[in-house]
Parts: sequence; structure tokens; C-alpha cells
Amino acid sequence: VLARRLRALGYEIVATRGTAAALERARVPVEHVRKVQEGSPHVVDAIREGRVSMVVNTTVGADAVRDSYSLRRQALLTNVPYFTTMAAAIAVCDAMEASRVGASTEVRSLQE
Repeated sequence: VLARRLRALGYEIVATRGTAAALERARVPVEHVRKVQEGSPHVVDAIREGRVSMVVNTTVGADAVRDSYSLRRQALLTNVPYFTTMAAAIAVCDAMEASRVGASTEVRSLQE
């Protein structure tokens, strides 16, 4: 659902193997990108090159968190917004959609 909404806003979706496969099954157009440990060109290269505008990286388990260090670091160094929960990514998408239709916006916590 999030990927479809982002596409409707004009964004292209870039994803690693597992996420890309799920999106393709849902018929969402997606560009495949390698994880860092799979070799270049990989997702960190894509961020460094300015091809990524936003990162949604939900990790499960210590290995996944550790493996995403370079991804988080490159996003930080290049001022690319980085979200670790779907709730946060959906909230940002809500805000982007609201700004497109000219709705007034206010800042609130995710819990509100």
C-alpha cells in the first residue's frame, strides 16, 4: 500500500531482493538494487549517487540491524530521510499527500 501511494506521488520504488519480490507480486513497479554485502552497485551506492530520496528500512533481528549500519550512515551523510517503522513512513506519506492537495498541516506526534 505504501509503495503504491508513493508511486502516485511520483516516486519510483527501489528495493532489495525480498522487498522487490513482494512488490512485484503485488504488481508494483520496482527497480532491484543489491544489498551492500551482495556487491556493487548496491543500495548505499544508489543513496550516494542521489538516486534515493527516502529510505524505509524495517529490520528484524540483530544481524539485520548490524547489516544496515552503512545504509543508515549514508542516509545521514546525504540528508536522506530514513524511517525504521512502517508507521513513520506512512505518516510521512500522509503528510506528502496532504501537502499536494493544499491541506493545512500541523506537526503532531505519531501517537496522536
